[in-house]
Amino acid sequence: MGKAKSLKDKLYGAAVLKMSFRLRGDEDSPAFRFVYPGVLRDLELEDTAVEKYIQENREAVEKAARGSSPAPGIR
Repeated sequence: MGKAKSLKDKLYGAAVLKMSFRLRGDEDSPAFRFVYPGVLRDLELEDTAVEKYIQENREAVEKAARGSSPAPGIR
């Protein structure tokens, strides 16, 4: 069994997913509307917490969403 993810790791993952759709202008797509709520549920997160994380870490989240390496300390 894998190591439990920290809240920061969960927020980072959800934020990168959301930002990848946002950068393509696909937040209204059926794929996003299907996948994202499931990710929030599975990770036990609220969208407001993900949005706050995006605001506080926009540069690292956008970089990862564009396919660059993960932020320092995030695996």
